[in-house]
Amino acid sequence: MVGLQRAMSGSLLRQQVLANNLANANTPGFKRSDVDFHGALAQAFSNQPTPQDVAGTEFSVVTDRSTTMRADGNNVDVDVEMSNLSENTLDYQSLTSVLRSRIGILETAIGQVR
Repeated sequence: MVGLQRAMSGSLLRQQVLANNLANANTPGFKRSDVDFHGALAQAFSNQPTPQDVAGTEFSVVTDRSTTMRADGNNVDVDVEMSNLSENTLDYQSLTSVLRSRIGILETAIGQVR
């Protein structure tokens, strides 16, 4: 469950970062950011981790300073950001579905059938 919780936290952080990108799509000089929580979790799970190792997984916000989409220095592509938001929303919904299933299994195991 620790990995699931960290994945949901990573997805939430990514959602906030992507929404911030969209909010600043018309801000001169703004540079888009993203969070690769999938990569961070994959690395955390790569070497037989303990729950504490996974719980300590940090997600970092990375700003793309290498590209420029417009003359004013802004590099936010609204279409790309909307696509990333949709992808991240599906990730989060999948994670909540897994969580619901696990909670259902636990409720059944302790005899609290709905």
